[in-house]
Amino acid sequence: MLTSKTRTGVVFFPAFDWAISATHPEREERLLYTQDQVFEEGLLDIEGVIEFKPDLATVDDIKRVHFCVPDEMSVVTESHLISAGGAKTVGIQVMEKHIERGFALVRPPGHHAMRVVHGARGFCNVNIEAIMIEYLRKAYGIDRVAIVDTDCHHGDGTQDIYWHDPDTLFISLHQDGRTLYPGSGFHYEIGGPTAAGMTVNIPLPPRTSEEGFLYVLDQAVLPILEDFKPELIVNSAGQDNHYTDPITNMSFCAQGYAELTRRLKADIAVLEGGYSIEGALPYVNVGILLAMAGLDFSQVREPDYQPDKIRQSGEVTKHIHRVVEEVLAGWKKAPEIRKKQLSGRKFAERERSIYYDTDNILESQRETLRVCPDCSGVLSIDSSTDTGYHILAVHIPRKACKECVDQGVKWYDSADARRFNRIFLQDRMNDQYLVRKG
Repeated sequence: MLTSKTRTGVVFFPAFDWAISATHPEREERLLYTQDQVFEEGLLDIEGVIEFKPDLATVDDIKRVHFCVPDEMSVVTESHLISAGGAKTVGIQVMEKHIERGFALVRPPGHHAMRVVHGARGFCNVNIEAIMIEYLRKAYGIDRVAIVDTDCHHGDGTQDIYWHDPDTLFISLHQDGRTLYPGSGFHYEIGGPTAAGMTVNIPLPPRTSEEGFLYVLDQAVLPILEDFKPELIVNSAGQDNHYTDPITNMSFCAQGYAELTRRLKADIAVLEGGYSIEGALPYVNVGILLAMAGLDFSQVREPDYQPDKIRQSGEVTKHIHRVVEEVLAGWKKAPEIRKKQLSGRKFAERERSIYYDTDNILESQRETLRVCPDCSGVLSIDSSTDTGYHILAVHIPRKACKECVDQGVKWYDSADARRFNRIFLQDRMNDQYLVRKG
């Protein structure tokens, strides 16, 4: 019997009863062909490849990450709880050392869901990776985590959740935001004042192929990970860089994804996007699973795979080399930038508009951060939407100092309930979540 070199877990949750619509790319069939391919190739018969059934994420798991408006069960279905629970299951199995690595093959996806949730954006309602990570932090006390997002779309939701967290390194490789949703993820987006440099964006030009992705991995991602020294590496494994994906413009292939997985050595992979249901997902996911298990993936080939047809141009190669130089220069300057950002001001503010394309909601936010030299800083978010909701959300971070805890409680207690529909306090120091209704 074939035996895996690395004990590898997998959770399957195709969510057969959930879809945005019958013809939407995010629909039931997305994982049907992958499931068939995994069964037909006999991957679950390999000794050391273990299938687990997903846990159900709880409302408390969501409250550790999000401010849901008006409440959690208004923005999720049971499928979202199982998808997030599937990621959590894989995380638990890794932390308990029942497996060395794990792949959550689940949907719906989550990496466009930000800290505040008024509805769905980019097909995402809640951030399944962040829900898993924050559960693992609470249950197992892990601290430094690196997330490497290889979805074709910038992982703007994950970036938003960890924007002020110096203990979470977020690296996103994606198609340049000038050419694809959500239109963000540029190299100058590096994180908030207390975590400057911990967000690393690597925007790639359309038609980037295997050569470009692996160059970025070897020259930028792996050296940055080596510097950061995370306790856990999570891969947000979007498969929509594939050359057959109908909603993107890249030229990656199943062999490339598998090789990237082999070199990255993530502890946990969580499925994100990927909408070439027949032509890509079955091959990419099988390749990733074999790579995680330390097995030969050289025979994994798409039926129409012709490397010459998807080879990137010389101009694309030159552009990628310039991007990598910028990224590495930014990473080296990060400590100096953080030092400057932490001096001379008590509070930092930013205002922005966020569009929920899936649910057609426009949100306006004003964010205030206490720029703290002793912790990542307490955060308040004044958020209103064109649907009429107005909330104040206060986040006390995991390792908050006493001054930031006191400031957060003061913001929450003193907020005028007549101005807001809801006032939230997310106290990560005490794993407590309070709500006042206006």
